[in-house]
Amino acid sequence: MKNTLGNSITVTLFGESHAKAIGAVIDGLAPGIEVDEEFIAAQLDLRRPVGAISTPRVEADKFEILSGVFEGKTTGTPVCIVIPNENTKSKDYSEIRCKARPGHADFTAFQKYHGFEDYRGGGHFSGRITAALVAAGAIAVLALRKKGINIGTHIARCAGVNDINFSNLDEDISALNKKEFAVLSDAFGEDMKNAILKAKQDGDSVGGILETAVTGMPAGVGEPWFDSVESVLSRAMFAIPAIKGVEFGAGFSISDMKGSYANDPFKIENGEIVTLSNNNGGINGGITNGMPIIFRCAVKPTPTISKNQQTVDFINMQNTEILAGGRHDPCIVHRARVVVDSVTALVLCDILATRFGTDWLA
Repeated sequence: MKNTLGNSITVTLFGESHAKAIGAVIDGLAPGIEVDEEFIAAQLDLRRPVGAISTPRVEADKFEILSGVFEGKTTGTPVCIVIPNENTKSKDYSEIRCKARPGHADFTAFQKYHGFEDYRGGGHFSGRITAALVAAGAIAVLALRKKGINIGTHIARCAGVNDINFSNLDEDISALNKKEFAVLSDAFGEDMKNAILKAKQDGDSVGGILETAVTGMPAGVGEPWFDSVESVLSRAMFAIPAIKGVEFGAGFSISDMKGSYANDPFKIENGEIVTLSNNNGGINGGITNGMPIIFRCAVKPTPTISKNQQTVDFINMQNTEILAGGRHDPCIVHRARVVVDSVTALVLCDILATRFGTDWLA
């Protein structure tokens, strides 16, 4: 029962949605890496619910760093971050203990943990746990920025509404990281919000696509075969609740291209080797080629909706129906983008430390 990600730099998650706290332990960080608590708080703010398009459950997320940091720098020992759970309503879940909410992990968790799992609010499977990933990831994001590596994600599509494409990556990333609703076109962002509200009024939910760009990654990082950059990033992305698909560069559309178009021709520009296109998303043979890493994540609609759904009572083995209560998001796409950024940063720190040594990040 593993809850740890990474090799040279590892992150272990703990806690449940309605437990006393959630948190993360980061091990393998070099001593001397800056830890800016104001920046961690700002990153957590980007994950916080936003008005009527989000859940009414709003947590303060007043994190505490218990170890591994002294006078604003990592000490080289494990960093433990704890975030208390304060705004819980566990009684909302007592009546549906034995009912499998469609799209949730209630039944599979019961099968794996034999009924001993904390089922309240989804327990350890809850999106609430991603707050710990964001807090841990904030340290990684800042460490990468100081090495000239920047990460940004926009809502490429939500509720059937498309955002515009990336143009000037570094400028776009800088602008996105200041927005609570991360779109490149604010006009399309308003259309998305209206579509989310319409779904909420209908008792339903919507999903979308997040597109992430990473600039400044050096060439030669990653491994062939099983620890390719695509492999490790995809594995980490699929750990984020609601992520159901990942594609790099041109993604599935590359299958319709001819090789003469899909290939990314090389050239020397200002003394550096670059490619004229980026259909492969900055990765060749599982290893970075120095171009921006581009990938997209498909986010499914929030599974808890205000509609009667067919399900089962998995304890009494009966067919039944369910109308889920509690407080839930009609869409989590806008809140998930900082989670994607954070997990991306943690993965990149790990593979960079594997390539250049842990002290490279300090």
